[in-house]
Amino acid sequence: MNHHLSEVWVYLAASPLLGLTATLIAYQIAYFLYTKSRFSPLANPVAISVILIVTVLLGTHTPYQTYFAGAQFVHFLLGPATVALAVPLYQQMNKLRSQWKAFLVGAVLGSASAIATAMLIASALGASRVTVLSLASKSVTMAIAMGVSEKVGGLPSLTAALVMLTGIIGAMMASGVLNLLRIKDDAIRGFALGVSAHGIGTARAFQINEQMGAFAGLAMGLSGLLTAICLPFALRLLGVI
Repeated sequence: MNHHLSEVWVYLAASPLLGLTATLIAYQIAYFLYTKSRFSPLANPVAISVILIVTVLLGTHTPYQTYFAGAQFVHFLLGPATVALAVPLYQQMNKLRSQWKAFLVGAVLGSASAIATAMLIASALGASRVTVLSLASKSVTMAIAMGVSEKVGGLPSLTAALVMLTGIIGAMMASGVLNLLRIKDDAIRGFALGVSAHGIGTARAFQINEQMGAFAGLAMGLSGLLTAICLPFALRLLGVI
Protein backbone atom coordinates (compact mmCIF):
# COMPACT_ATOMS: atom_id res chain seq x y z
CA MET A 1 0.00 0.00 0.00
CA ASN A 2 2.79 2.41 0.96
CA HIS A 3 4.62 1.53 -2.26
CA HIS A 4 1.57 2.50 -4.34
CA LEU A 5 1.14 5.74 -2.41
CA SER A 6 4.79 6.60 -3.06
CA GLU A 7 4.28 6.03 -6.79
CA VAL A 8 1.22 8.27 -6.78
CA TRP A 9 3.13 11.01 -4.95
CA VAL A 10 6.06 10.82 -7.39
CA TYR A 11 3.60 11.18 -10.27
CA LEU A 12 1.82 14.16 -8.66
CA ALA A 13 5.08 15.83 -7.69
CA ALA A 14 6.12 15.91 -11.34
CA SER A 15 3.12 18.12 -12.17
CA PRO A 16 3.44 21.91 -11.76
CA LEU A 17 -0.19 21.96 -10.61
CA LEU A 18 0.90 20.34 -7.34
CA GLY A 19 2.31 23.59 -5.97
CA LEU A 20 -0.75 25.57 -7.02
CA THR A 21 -3.17 23.00 -5.54
CA ALA A 22 -1.20 22.74 -2.31
CA THR A 23 -1.14 26.53 -1.92
CA LEU A 24 -4.88 26.89 -2.47
CA ILE A 25 -5.75 24.02 -0.11
CA ALA A 26 -3.39 25.32 2.59
CA TYR A 27 -4.95 28.78 2.42
CA GLN A 28 -8.49 27.39 2.53
CA ILE A 29 -7.62 25.41 5.67
CA ALA A 30 -5.92 28.46 7.19
CA TYR A 31 -8.86 30.74 6.38
CA PHE A 32 -11.29 28.20 7.86
CA LEU A 33 -9.29 28.25 11.11
CA TYR A 34 -9.19 32.04 10.92
CA THR A 35 -12.99 32.27 10.70
CA LYS A 36 -13.41 29.74 13.52
CA SER A 37 -11.21 31.95 15.71
CA ARG A 38 -13.61 34.85 14.98
CA PHE A 39 -10.96 36.56 12.86
CA SER A 40 -8.42 36.76 15.63
CA PRO A 41 -5.17 38.40 14.39
CA LEU A 42 -3.27 35.63 16.20
CA ALA A 43 -4.73 33.10 13.73
CA ASN A 44 -3.26 34.91 10.73
CA PRO A 45 -4.09 32.82 7.62
CA VAL A 46 -0.77 33.65 5.92
CA ALA A 47 1.20 32.37 8.92
CA ILE A 48 -0.87 29.20 9.12
CA SER A 49 -0.55 28.63 5.36
CA VAL A 50 3.24 28.96 5.52
CA ILE A 51 3.42 26.45 8.38
CA LEU A 52 1.23 23.97 6.48
CA ILE A 53 3.19 24.28 3.23
CA VAL A 54 6.58 23.98 4.95
CA THR A 55 5.36 20.93 6.89
CA VAL A 56 4.19 19.22 3.69
CA LEU A 57 7.40 20.01 1.79
CA LEU A 58 9.60 18.75 4.62
CA GLY A 59 7.45 15.68 5.24
CA THR A 60 7.46 14.66 1.58
CA HIS A 61 11.07 15.76 0.87
CA THR A 62 9.79 17.93 -1.97
CA PRO A 63 12.32 20.54 -3.22
CA TYR A 64 11.16 24.14 -3.06
CA GLN A 65 11.86 24.53 -6.79
CA THR A 66 9.35 21.74 -7.53
CA TYR A 67 6.73 23.41 -5.36
CA PHE A 68 7.32 26.87 -6.86
CA ALA A 69 6.92 25.54 -10.41
CA GLY A 70 3.19 25.52 -9.67
CA ALA A 71 2.99 28.19 -6.99
CA GLN A 72 4.44 30.75 -9.42
CA PHE A 73 0.97 31.13 -10.93
CA VAL A 74 -0.20 32.63 -7.63
CA HIS A 75 3.03 34.65 -7.41
CA PHE A 76 2.29 36.16 -10.83
CA LEU A 77 -1.01 37.54 -9.55
CA LEU A 78 0.78 39.69 -6.95
CA GLY A 79 1.54 42.27 -9.63
CA PRO A 80 -2.07 42.84 -10.79
CA ALA A 81 -3.27 42.66 -7.16
CA THR A 82 -0.84 45.42 -6.16
CA VAL A 83 -1.92 47.65 -9.05
CA ALA A 84 -5.58 47.03 -8.12
CA LEU A 85 -4.93 48.67 -4.73
CA ALA A 86 -5.25 52.00 -6.58
CA VAL A 87 -9.01 51.48 -6.95
CA PRO A 88 -10.01 51.62 -3.23
CA LEU A 89 -7.44 54.40 -2.68
CA TYR A 90 -9.09 56.48 -5.45
CA GLN A 91 -12.38 56.14 -3.57
CA GLN A 92 -10.68 57.79 -0.57
CA MET A 93 -9.33 60.69 -2.65
CA ASN A 94 -11.03 63.43 -0.62
CA LYS A 95 -9.37 62.32 2.61
CA LEU A 96 -6.06 61.82 0.82
CA ARG A 97 -6.13 65.35 -0.59
CA SER A 98 -6.82 66.90 2.79
CA GLN A 99 -4.15 64.93 4.67
CA TRP A 100 -1.47 64.09 2.09
CA LYS A 101 1.27 65.99 3.93
CA ALA A 102 0.66 64.03 7.13
CA PHE A 103 0.72 60.73 5.27
CA LEU A 104 3.93 61.65 3.45
CA VAL A 105 5.67 62.61 6.70
CA GLY A 106 4.35 59.43 8.30
CA ALA A 107 5.79 57.31 5.50
CA VAL A 108 9.21 59.01 5.74
CA LEU A 109 9.43 58.74 9.54
CA GLY A 110 7.94 55.24 9.63
CA SER A 111 10.35 53.91 7.02
CA ALA A 112 13.36 55.61 8.62
CA SER A 113 12.52 54.35 12.11
CA ALA A 114 11.93 50.80 10.87
CA ILE A 115 15.34 50.76 9.17
CA ALA A 116 17.23 52.45 12.01
CA THR A 117 15.79 50.39 14.87
CA ALA A 118 16.31 47.07 13.07
CA MET A 119 19.92 47.83 12.17
CA LEU A 120 20.85 49.34 15.55
CA ILE A 121 19.30 46.54 17.62
CA ALA A 122 20.87 43.84 15.45
CA SER A 123 24.25 45.55 15.62
CA ALA A 124 23.99 45.96 19.41
CA LEU A 125 23.21 42.24 19.77
CA GLY A 126 26.34 41.31 17.81
CA ALA A 127 24.80 40.35 14.46
CA SER A 128 27.14 40.07 11.49
CA ARG A 129 27.44 42.90 8.98
CA VAL A 130 25.58 40.88 6.32
CA THR A 131 22.72 40.19 8.75
CA VAL A 132 22.48 43.87 9.73
CA LEU A 133 22.33 44.92 6.08
CA SER A 134 19.77 42.19 5.35
CA LEU A 135 17.56 43.63 8.10
CA ALA A 136 17.63 47.15 6.65
CA SER A 137 14.82 46.58 4.16
CA LYS A 138 12.74 44.03 6.09
CA SER A 139 9.74 46.37 6.48
CA VAL A 140 8.90 46.80 2.77
CA THR A 141 7.23 44.45 0.35
CA MET A 142 9.32 41.43 -0.60
CA ALA A 143 10.05 42.22 -4.26
CA ILE A 144 11.53 45.61 -3.34
CA ALA A 145 13.21 44.35 -0.16
CA MET A 146 15.16 41.60 -1.91
CA GLY A 147 16.39 43.95 -4.64
CA VAL A 148 17.46 46.60 -2.12
CA SER A 149 19.12 43.98 0.10
CA GLU A 150 21.25 42.72 -2.79
CA LYS A 151 22.22 46.27 -3.73
CA VAL A 152 23.41 47.23 -0.22
CA GLY A 153 25.32 43.99 0.40
CA GLY A 154 22.74 42.00 2.32
CA LEU A 155 21.55 38.45 1.71
CA PRO A 156 18.29 38.50 -0.32
CA SER A 157 17.16 35.04 0.88
CA LEU A 158 17.56 36.12 4.53
CA THR A 159 15.77 39.39 3.80
CA ALA A 160 12.86 37.46 2.25
CA ALA A 161 12.45 35.40 5.43
CA LEU A 162 12.66 38.54 7.59
CA VAL A 163 10.07 40.33 5.44
CA MET A 164 7.67 37.43 5.86
CA LEU A 165 8.28 37.30 9.63
CA THR A 166 7.86 41.08 9.96
CA GLY A 167 4.58 41.03 8.07
CA ILE A 168 3.12 38.16 10.07
CA ILE A 169 4.12 39.58 13.46
CA GLY A 170 2.97 43.07 12.45
CA ALA A 171 -0.43 41.83 11.28
CA MET A 172 -0.87 39.86 14.51
CA MET A 173 0.14 42.64 16.89
CA ALA A 174 -0.97 45.84 15.15
CA SER A 175 -4.61 45.91 16.30
CA GLY A 176 -3.68 45.41 19.94
CA VAL A 177 -0.94 48.07 19.84
CA LEU A 178 -3.17 50.59 18.04
CA ASN A 179 -6.00 49.95 20.52
CA LEU A 180 -3.56 50.45 23.39
CA LEU A 181 -2.54 53.80 21.87
CA ARG A 182 -6.24 54.67 21.45
CA ILE A 183 -5.91 55.28 17.72
CA LYS A 184 -9.42 54.95 16.27
CA ASP A 185 -9.21 56.54 12.80
CA ASP A 186 -9.34 53.74 10.20
CA ALA A 187 -7.13 55.66 7.76
CA ILE A 188 -4.37 56.08 10.34
CA ARG A 189 -4.69 52.48 11.55
CA GLY A 190 -4.43 51.21 7.98
CA PHE A 191 -1.49 53.47 7.18
CA ALA A 192 0.37 52.23 10.27
CA LEU A 193 -0.26 48.62 9.21
CA GLY A 194 1.03 49.27 5.71
CA VAL A 195 4.22 50.97 6.89
CA SER A 196 5.06 48.35 9.51
CA ALA A 197 3.77 45.12 7.97
CA HIS A 198 3.74 45.81 4.17
CA GLY A 199 1.67 43.34 2.05
CA ILE A 200 0.56 41.01 4.85
CA GLY A 201 -0.48 44.01 6.94
CA THR A 202 -2.38 45.41 3.96
CA ALA A 203 -4.23 42.12 3.53
CA ARG A 204 -5.13 42.19 7.23
CA ALA A 205 -6.35 45.80 6.87
CA PHE A 206 -8.67 44.87 3.99
CA GLN A 207 -10.13 42.09 6.14
CA ILE A 208 -11.21 44.76 8.63
CA ASN A 209 -12.60 47.34 6.20
CA GLU A 210 -11.92 48.92 2.81
CA GLN A 211 -10.74 52.29 4.12
CA MET A 212 -8.06 50.67 6.25
CA GLY A 213 -6.99 48.56 3.29
CA ALA A 214 -6.79 51.56 0.95
CA PHE A 215 -4.46 53.53 3.23
CA ALA A 216 -2.43 50.44 4.10
CA GLY A 217 -1.82 49.99 0.37
CA LEU A 218 -0.78 53.63 0.08
CA ALA A 219 1.66 53.24 2.99
CA MET A 220 3.10 50.04 1.55
CA GLY A 221 3.76 51.74 -1.80
CA LEU A 222 5.24 54.91 -0.32
CA SER A 223 7.51 53.10 2.15
CA GLY A 224 8.71 50.75 -0.59
CA LEU A 225 9.48 53.65 -2.93
CA LEU A 226 11.26 55.68 -0.24
CA THR A 227 13.33 52.70 0.90
CA ALA A 228 14.36 51.71 -2.62
CA ILE A 229 15.47 55.26 -3.49
CA CYS A 230 16.88 56.54 -0.21
CA LEU A 231 18.31 53.54 1.67
CA PRO A 232 21.33 52.82 -0.59
CA PHE A 233 22.16 56.53 -0.76
CA ALA A 234 21.85 56.97 3.04
CA LEU A 235 24.04 53.95 3.80
CA ARG A 236 26.73 55.21 1.43
CA LEU A 237 26.53 58.67 2.97
CA LEU A 238 27.02 57.16 6.45
CA GLY A 239 29.89 55.00 5.24
CA VAL A 240 28.09 51.75 6.01
CA ILE A 241 28.56 50.41 2.48
